[in-house]
Amino acid sequence: MQCGLLGEKLGHSYSPQIHGCLADYDYALFEKRPDELEAFLKNGDFTGLNVTIPYKKSVIPYLSELSPTAQRLGAVNTIVRRPDGTLIGHNSDYFGFRSMVEKSGLVVSGKKVLVLGSGGASNTAVAVLQELGAKVVVISRSGENNYDNLHLHNDAAVIVNATPVGMYPNVGNAPVCLGQFPALEGVLDIVYNPARTQLLLDAEKRGLVTMNGLWMLVAQAKESAEWFTGVPIPDSSIETIHKKLRLQMENIILIGMPGSGKSTVGKQLAQALGKELVDADAEIVKLCGMPIPEIFAKGGEECFRQAETQVLSQLGKRSGLIIATGGGCVTRAENYPLLHQNGSIFWIKRDIEKLPTDGRPLSQSGKLQQMYQIRKPMYERFADHTVSNDGALESTIQTIIHILEGSI
Repeated sequence: MQCGLLGEKLGHSYSPQIHGCLADYDYALFEKRPDELEAFLKNGDFTGLNVTIPYKKSVIPYLSELSPTAQRLGAVNTIVRRPDGTLIGHNSDYFGFRSMVEKSGLVVSGKKVLVLGSGGASNTAVAVLQELGAKVVVISRSGENNYDNLHLHNDAAVIVNATPVGMYPNVGNAPVCLGQFPALEGVLDIVYNPARTQLLLDAEKRGLVTMNGLWMLVAQAKESAEWFTGVPIPDSSIETIHKKLRLQMENIILIGMPGSGKSTVGKQLAQALGKELVDADAEIVKLCGMPIPEIFAKGGEECFRQAETQVLSQLGKRSGLIIATGGGCVTRAENYPLLHQNGSIFWIKRDIEKLPTDGRPLSQSGKLQQMYQIRKPMYERFADHTVSNDGALESTIQTIIHILEGSI
């Protein structure tokens, strides 16, 4: 049985991994140009296909039948070749987005929900939300409801981002300012890379319900797999696979005072979890072409901090890393979203009397206790979790792993 993902430019995709967890069939990536589409659909060696941009509408003329959901949405993301060779199309994005809304816990019935964007993802979101009883308003660049008259909708309870704004690699941008919506209860974003777009970071800061599109990706794959095989798959598999992906994709960020053991913890953690360890200070040395004491001697701390932010900006966009940061990265508030967008931040604490100072310009100043008192509230603001490193190293590692498995 041969299944796969059909698109024009696929790049990296988690679909093969997800489908490998769902059922026992081969799953390949089929990159096809528009002029290759017809021949592939008529003669290609496949049993089932997922379809992504830009072919969700283009495939329809080659299908013998559409499911009611695909007819309603006017788009197909799942194709099955029947025994007689004809093709039937379905749209599992509907199930995926509905599952995402339900998982978020947000109640949308009777409430105003803004859907940002007017493309295919928007159509799916609108159909689901309307069925759930929401009062849906689509915001587009040139429609009746647009980004210039958002003040008309400051009573919105939920915002759904169905645009690519904030998606990797163009991170740090948000399609709207959430300060305009005092009644907001939650924000859903179909983007899943980064794990927290700027929009979700802004919502998180306000204590709102937030959720990215990874759950939707897994849920729609689950329903597609059922169409491919004809065999029901329990919904519990969505959570299992979602957690596995989150653990794989999540960066683990280690912060703490100089000498608190971040690099040592990072090495052991990398071995235990099979992740790549990156030392931010080592990356700064590469960037500047000189050792850290020399950076301080030539340009002072401000020069070093600028280089540090530049390095963290690049590292924070990546996924699946363990990042050991320098002790002072928390002194710049702009470093927080860079690190948090794709990661969980762990404050590695060690008794101040146990901190070494050799080769550490600021620690050698003789004011280590004073530095700690200044930085302590900064570590607290950055940290998702706090772990003591005063005991055995193995205990520190196991504590972090336990927290990760319980929080994802």
